[in-house]
Amino acid sequence: MSIHPCCLKGFQWDGEPVGRIDKLEGTDVYITGSSSHAGILLIPDLFGWSFPNIRLLADHYAQEADATVYVPDFFGGEVLPFDLIRDEKWGDLDLAGFIGRNSRAVREPLLFACARALRRSHAKVGAVGYCYGGWAVFRLGAREHQPPLVDCVTAGHPSMLTKEDIDGVDVPVQMLAPEIDPAYNAELKLHTFQTLQAAGVAFDYQHFPGVVHACLVRGDDRVDGERLAMVRGKNAAVAWMKQFLHDE
Repeated sequence: MSIHPCCLKGFQWDGEPVGRIDKLEGTDVYITGSSSHAGILLIPDLFGWSFPNIRLLADHYAQEADATVYVPDFFGGEVLPFDLIRDEKWGDLDLAGFIGRNSRAVREPLLFACARALRRSHAKVGAVGYCYGGWAVFRLGAREHQPPLVDCVTAGHPSMLTKEDIDGVDVPVQMLAPEIDPAYNAELKLHTFQTLQAAGVAFDYQHFPGVVHACLVRGDDRVDGERLAMVRGKNAAVAWMKQFLHDE
């Protein structure tokens, strides 16, 4: 499966990240927040863990959802060259090689290990994933994990997601879905509705009209409606995490 090029059009959101760098299961991780009760594992898009926007979103989640948020480097230190991305020189980017080196099979063991580490240190654990991270949060919420690795998940414009991933999830699911999204297409959207409504899990679907795949991280204020969509997506994810990570 492919990653849509819209994922790679980055925009530097205003502000400076306030978290710290540490290690989680042997890999670099950005950590923000100080809650011992609630932890959130944030799996980013192809810009990776060092992209300022994803760290700023993590800061918002930490503050607004009262959680400690972890953004691990799931790409083994590899960063796609920002200059080629900025200039939209897609032919000069080895996307196929990048995805091969960071395939689901390659990164899933680290994904599960990070979630187990958070489960050991927090009473409640949520997972949020954008684009590449979309398939990952579904795998974290799969019913095969007993006891569950996470208590709830949010997926924003997921890539590499399969019908089997949707069939297998067994925790509360929130979908943040731009209207225009070849990666999370109409067939997958319909399958999500049909499957999760019959699965007996809490399900929240947020539709973002007029915007495209990757808008929820990119948040380009030069594109009509995109910054508003990013903020709305952040607010929705915060509300979902607060609902399931904190006692009522």
